[in-house]
This record gives sequence, structure tokens and C-alpha cells, in this order.
Amino acid sequence: MADTNSLRLREAGSRETNAQMSASRLEAFSDGVIAVIITIMVLELHVPKPDGWPGSWSVAPRLGVYLLSFLVVGIYWINHHELIRRTESVDYRVLWANLIFLFVLSLIPYFVDYLDEKAFDSFATILYDVTMLAAGGAFFLLRWAVMRRQLFAGSLQHTDESELWRHTASLGIYLLSIAVAFYQPWLSLTINALVTVVWVVPGPRVAAGAEERATADHSTRPIE
Repeated sequence: MADTNSLRLREAGSRETNAQMSASRLEAFSDGVIAVIITIMVLELHVPKPDGWPGSWSVAPRLGVYLLSFLVVGIYWINHHELIRRTESVDYRVLWANLIFLFVLSLIPYFVDYLDEKAFDSFATILYDVTMLAAGGAFFLLRWAVMRRQLFAGSLQHTDESELWRHTASLGIYLLSIAVAFYQPWLSLTINALVTVVWVVPGPRVAAGAEERATADHSTRPIE
């Protein structure tokens, strides 16, 4: 029975070979879009009108939410690289899931500016949190699409599936931050920041991959 299921998976995967492109091409495109997103956030930082410490203090909230958003986008970039490298080619499911993810991610600079313009009120904070939740959901969709490719290729590992738990936990944190935003916007943003703590520590598959690449680089380094 297991052999029959494996054969069906291989046959389903072979039918998709005509609709594939290089994973490295998708990653290069995504790197460019993410770089633009970070650049836009930087350009939205403006010099305050007051001089001295009062002026610096007036832009502190904006700098804080910029730092949070920068970390979120940066962590997504790292995890996106680690996820895409697990497959040599991608199909239309991965392509569309990746576009949806990049679209939601590109909304972050807008809602960072919206949050600042509305003085970090509850409604603006909820919109920001919802955007973060949508980005997490879109990346979850991308992860599912890549894992489907790994399943067809026979390269899906237990550590790949275990990362779904961390991803689900991060979505739960975003839902909690949305609920808190109705009453305490700043506490909501603090809870939102916990997601960066969840993902800043690499999972076992990421750490193993980094160790393998470091070993490969060391083995191929010429002897001086």
C-alpha cells in the first residue's frame, strides 16, 4: 500500500515538471522585492522639527515600530532563503504562494506609516497586527507549497514538519496581539514583538543546514 502511494506521488509530481522554474530565480526575485520593502521603510523616516532631545524623543515611537518591522522583514528573508533552498525547482503553486507572500509583505511600510500618522491608536494598531498576521499566513501557505514539492521529491523530513508548530504558535501570538490592541495598543505591539523571539532562534533544520554549508565551504577551501 505504501509503495502504491509513493508511486502515485511520483506520478503526480512528474505531471508538474512542465510547469517548473528554477528555485534560484524565484529567490533572486524575492530578494529584490524584500530589499525594496526595507528601503521604502527607511525612506519614510523623517528628521523631526524640534531640536535636541525633544525632537529625538518625538520620533522614538516611529523608530521603535521601524525596528520591529525591519526585524520581521529580515527574519522572513532569512527563513524564505532557508525554505526555498530545500527544493531545486518550483511549480505554479509555489510561484503564486510566493507572490501572495510578497504582496502582503509589501504592505508593511504603508501600515508602519499609517500607525505613526494615527498616533498609534487602537484601530491603526489593529491594522498593523492584521497585516503581520496576514504575512504570517501567506508565509505558511508558501511553506505548505514547498513542503508539497519536498513530498513529491522524497526529501521531506520530520524537522520540516516540526517547524509548522513554531509557525502556528507565531500566528497565535498575532491573534493575541490583535485582541489586546482594542484596549492597550502599546502592549499589543510588545506582544507582536514576541514573534521575532520565536523565529530569531534557528530551528533544527536551519541550524543543520548552516552547519552542512560551513563544513562544505571548509572542505572546498584550498590549502595555503
